[in-house]
Order: sequence, then structure tokens, then C-alpha cells
Amino acid sequence: MLLSLVYQFLRNLFGLLTILVRADLSKDVELLVLRHENQVLRRQLDGRPQWDHADRLWLAALSRLACRHQWTKIFPVTPATILRWHRHLVARKWTFTDRRYPGRPRTRQPVKRLMARENPTWGHRRIQGELARLGYPIAASTVWEILHTAGIDPAPRRAGPTWRQFLTTQAHVIVACDFLVVETMMLKRLYVLVFIEDGTRRLHLAGVAAHPTGAWTVQQARNLMMDLGDRISGLRFVIHDRDPLFTSAFREVFTSEGLRDITTLPRTPRMNAICERVIGTLRRELLDRILILNERHLTLVLQEYLIHYNGHRPHQSRHQRPPDIATQPARDVTDLNDQGIVRRKPVVTGTINEYHHAA
Repeated sequence: MLLSLVYQFLRNLFGLLTILVRADLSKDVELLVLRHENQVLRRQLDGRPQWDHADRLWLAALSRLACRHQWTKIFPVTPATILRWHRHLVARKWTFTDRRYPGRPRTRQPVKRLMARENPTWGHRRIQGELARLGYPIAASTVWEILHTAGIDPAPRRAGPTWRQFLTTQAHVIVACDFLVVETMMLKRLYVLVFIEDGTRRLHLAGVAAHPTGAWTVQQARNLMMDLGDRISGLRFVIHDRDPLFTSAFREVFTSEGLRDITTLPRTPRMNAICERVIGTLRRELLDRILILNERHLTLVLQEYLIHYNGHRPHQSRHQRPPDIATQPARDVTDLNDQGIVRRKPVVTGTINEYHHAA
């Protein structure tokens, strides 16, 4: 007990001597800090004191008038806090917000105006493909960020199974087919026979029928052979499901040209993944957005979409090139900022937009 009292007495005595010998400037700084601290406490009587920018600036200025080893005794915050405030002020000063050319111009507004607002159902890879087809190599992640900011969710990406890996390596020698079912306004069911070359993604709409038969299917296969012409020599496989309309006569049309017939397993659409996907594309981009009147109307709509699909629509497997275009020019993405450089052309009864350079 006695030792504790002696210790407290000596500590207070040395503290008094320190105050007496301290310079007047240090005392004035301490008084100013205490006065400002009282003002902050009066503003907020309950809770932890909150320091605004003016408070931080004032304390940082007073810290230059006192020695650093005295900061702990004078200021209500730690020296590390004052140094951190100073670093923030320096960072705010050197943000380079007033630079005229801070790097590549922003691409957000052109992409929002050109693609996101006019095509709300397109995902980030679909928009990236359209821009690449126009000659603007922009990263898919950049388009995703733009769409995410605009509130438009990108299309989900699905991992491919083993059959997809097989089709990727053998795509240039495969032609696949399947039936697409369409319901008209009067609830009449129509059937569309679809062929697609897996390598080039070239789409063939063989025919439309309300009551297809085996003989009708065979005739559509023969028509396809004539449309392929010399390209038939580069094909080796034809893939289809176990539909009864794919008769032995249908398979004979392909085997006579040297193609091997491959029948998929029951309830295994992934074995014919590319054809199944193009049927889904037909539904999402076209058939789910319009009403079909009759067989003639469906034929006209599909023929117009076929021109768009083979001549304009970009494909990821072809480096964002359409099936009928081997190469495409490359342009600077910043050119999109120029008004009027790209023109929009509605096609397929206005349900799909095509973009071309202005003449």
C-alpha cells in the first residue's frame, strides 16, 4: 500500500514538472485539441464519436505543430489513425479524375444503348458475339459487368458432358437432325425437320408438315444431299434419335453416300447436343415470341430466320463468325462511341435485330 502511494506521488510529480517545462506552443496545441474534442462530443452525446472530414483536417494540421512522441498524450486518436487520414487525403488528391484521357474510353453507354436496352433477352456472351461479328473484340467479362450494372442477368453457362467433348473433336464430319414441334394459333401441330452441320453450324430447314410420313422424311433427306453438294464428301456421320419416321430408307440415303448412321440412346438428348441446342435457339429467339398462323406462315418465318442464322448470327465455336462467313474484319472498340457508325436492322418480322456498319 505504501509503495503504491509513493509510486503515484512520484508519477504526478514528474508529470507536473513536465507541464512546467513544456513549451508554450505544445500547451496551446493541447488546449486546441481538447477544445475541438469537446465540440465533437457535444455534437454526439451518445455513442462513439464520429469524426468528419473537417475534424480530421483540423487534427492533422495541429499534429504538425507537436512532436510525434507527444501525439499519444495530446490527441484523442492514435498516431496510426492520423497517418491513415493523411494517406487518404493524398490518395484523394492523386485520383487523376481531371485527366482528359484516363485510358481506353468507357464502353458502357454504347453497349447499353446498342445491345442491352434493345435486346433484353440477350446474355453477355450473345452480345459479345454480336460485337465481335461487327469487328469489336471486347472481352465477355466486360460485357458481363456492363449487363450486371444495367440489371440484366447473363445467360447461364452449362458445362459440357463427355458427349459434347466427342462432338467437339468430331464436329466437322457430323451432320445431325431432329424434329421441331410447333403449335399454331388454332392449336394445330406442325413438324419441322431440322438438319445442322456440326462443324460449320450451317442450319438446314428441310421441310414443314402437319402429318409427316416415312416417305416424306426420305425425300427431305434426298433434298439435303443435293443442297450439300460437294460438302458431302467431308462428312462421315449422321446422328438422329429413334423416331419411327427415320426409317431404314431414310438411313439408306446417307449410307449410300458413305456416311455412317448413328442412333442416339433413348432419353439421351445430349448425344445429339448441337441439334437439340439449335432447336432451343429457334424457340427462344423466334417461335416463343410470335404466333404462327398456319403451315405457310411458319415456312416463311423459318426461311427468313435461316438467312439470318447462316449469314449473320455469331457462333462461339466459330470465333463469333456466322456459318457462311469465313473471316471478319477487326476494329477498335472505341469506335462504338461515335454516333451513327452502327445501324440496326430489324429482321424476321422485327423479332431479331441485326447490326451493320453505316454506309
